[in-house]
Amino acid sequence: MITAPPSTARTNLRMNIQGTAPKDRPATIRNTTVPVTVRRHRRCKWSRMVMRANHTPVGISCARDMLRLSWFGRICMLRYVLIGALIVGAAPAAFAHAPPLLPATEVAALASELSGETAKRNLEGLARFHRQRGSEGFHAAAELIAERARAYGLSGVEILRFPADGKIMYGTQRSRPAWDAEEGELSEVLEGKVNKIASFAASPVALAEDSESADVTAELVDVGEGTGDSDYAGKEIKGRIVLAGAQPGEIEELAVGKFGAVGIVSYAQNQKTAWSGDDDTLVRWGHLETFSSVKTFGFMVSLHTGRSFRARLAQGETIRLHAQVKAGQHPGFYEVVTATIPGSDPQLKDQEIAFSCHLDHQRPGANDNASGCVTILEAARTLQLLIHDGKLPPPARTLRFIWPPEVEGTVTLLNARPEFAKRIKAVVHMDMVGGGLDTKAVFHMTRGPLSLPSFVHDVAWSFASWANEETYEYAASGTAEYPLAAPEGGKEPLRAEYSSYTMGSDHDVYQDSSFHIPSIYMNDWPDRYIHTNRDTAANIDATKLKRAAFIGAASGYFLAKFSAGDVAATEKAVAAGRLMRSVVALERHLPSGPTEEYERGVSASIHQFGSDPQAATIKPTSSAGASSNSAVSSKRGAVIYRRRDEPRGPLMVFGYDFFVGHAKANGDATPKLLEYQGEWGDGEVYGYEALNFADGRHTTQQVADELSAEFGPVPLDLVAEYLQALKRIGVVD
Repeated sequence: MITAPPSTARTNLRMNIQGTAPKDRPATIRNTTVPVTVRRHRRCKWSRMVMRANHTPVGISCARDMLRLSWFGRICMLRYVLIGALIVGAAPAAFAHAPPLLPATEVAALASELSGETAKRNLEGLARFHRQRGSEGFHAAAELIAERARAYGLSGVEILRFPADGKIMYGTQRSRPAWDAEEGELSEVLEGKVNKIASFAASPVALAEDSESADVTAELVDVGEGTGDSDYAGKEIKGRIVLAGAQPGEIEELAVGKFGAVGIVSYAQNQKTAWSGDDDTLVRWGHLETFSSVKTFGFMVSLHTGRSFRARLAQGETIRLHAQVKAGQHPGFYEVVTATIPGSDPQLKDQEIAFSCHLDHQRPGANDNASGCVTILEAARTLQLLIHDGKLPPPARTLRFIWPPEVEGTVTLLNARPEFAKRIKAVVHMDMVGGGLDTKAVFHMTRGPLSLPSFVHDVAWSFASWANEETYEYAASGTAEYPLAAPEGGKEPLRAEYSSYTMGSDHDVYQDSSFHIPSIYMNDWPDRYIHTNRDTAANIDATKLKRAAFIGAASGYFLAKFSAGDVAATEKAVAAGRLMRSVVALERHLPSGPTEEYERGVSASIHQFGSDPQAATIKPTSSAGASSNSAVSSKRGAVIYRRRDEPRGPLMVFGYDFFVGHAKANGDATPKLLEYQGEWGDGEVYGYEALNFADGRHTTQQVADELSAEFGPVPLDLVAEYLQALKRIGVVD
């Protein structure tokens, strides 16, 4: 998962196709977790349960209790009243506990066969590899996935290879050359003794990605964060190794390129969460810039080690380090593993529902993202077996499973093999889906962007909210018809949340306006161990893997067999989703225009499902984007932009920024929109959606209104400046 600008022995996994299945077995909306202001009143003797027949923990307090609540509490209470009333009104009480969308027999078959243990055993094998793009470790991981897919009986298993040399462009992605490391050790030389500080062999995260070979002994100098000239003022840098608090890639141009340092030691910290700094022994995954002309090495150390070095240097002590590195870039390949379960309908089998993840990242990289890789593999195993055994009818559409390098692999695949983009009608994307209690992870079902309305998110949420109910019932009472619990896993309720669109993984690629493929995004956040040496298999919950596999498998299978007979049930799921989104709109005081347009698009997408994604895009009415200030009052606001057919993909990809690269060549400064911080989004997501709305129909003012509704108010001038900059680099007309 991208949440910030970003050969090992093989395990013996001899499991048959049956696996080890158990015998039985941000704006965020919570369906079954009652807010604090409501939870206080759940024991009130006047309380009644709206969904008593379903044993759902959604309480409706009496009027007196409602009045005691804060304004926000009343909104939260209204949320549950509306959803409860909808569900109770939509189905007889006798069927309130029934699974959504799929027949109970099919849900039972999935719930019984899916195995969190099988998924975790595969994860333990995968987490043994240092899976950097184009590396030997990535290839070993790809071979493991392909071997398992063949053993499970999947069709068309292959490892696609696309040349990556640093020059070839795949849409907006400049291919990054492969990077391999054989050796990396950092030691302190003290009074003739050598004390090892960091070792690539022991923990590959210690060596920053894209480091180059070196054999250097030099003094260490503290440069603070190291991101500004003032950090180096008055210090002897040339020929020394710098100690910095920033990522190596953030300082290499200054420290090495400008001031002459020979290498970098970084104690850069992880993404900011409430647990940041609690464990000062964590070592963060580090990066150097792939395309920098400055070549050097970087070692990553813990905050504890960094503080110790700083304290010693501050006292005037001389610290001499020896760095031994054997690593570097070389021409290689992006490798993408793919497999299918063929569709059975001659008219629909060329349409595909894809399961996606990303196979790369540092060792161990258990939750990020071995968890997503093995969970879609487990969904594939289960679906293939149940279809083969006649327990599930064959789907009309083909189910495709894809294991690429994150973002860059997906951009490459959809550009180099455009038939994939044409055939795929929806995606189930998993990136971090197995975090156990110690990770502090919250499980999200993330909706798509406002620019691409689709019913598929409400389909996925139907299964997730039902899993919330079943797993809460199991945790609260010890019994449930579908506990979805793994014998080796936890028993806690799932508590999935239905979250507004956020960026950070391959779902951004599919939902980009180049491809228009709606993507169900399943993800954990926060995770206190993401991108560190502690992202280990020990932190992964087999029960969580099973539940994620169930939601993903059920959603993907339903979409693959979707027909006219499923429209009525799907419309009920969309109605429930609409109510939940309306609560967010109420809390945010959003204008009606963009939200109403989005809901029309969601409803229309049910009947357009399977058609060409470009043709199926919803056209706004004359009131699209209307708000209190949306009358076109300036020439800039009246301009309409349309994205060109090429290049295809998001402008900010992995290790390369298409906009920055081309704007710099034109001498253009960075548009202010890309540095803007809104109420619910930052410059990256504003820029992403601004380009998505450059569809030849929205005026610049309407684009600004859409962005304001989605991420918070944004000035028209910032949007106009950005779209004009896109025109100058040839992305839009």
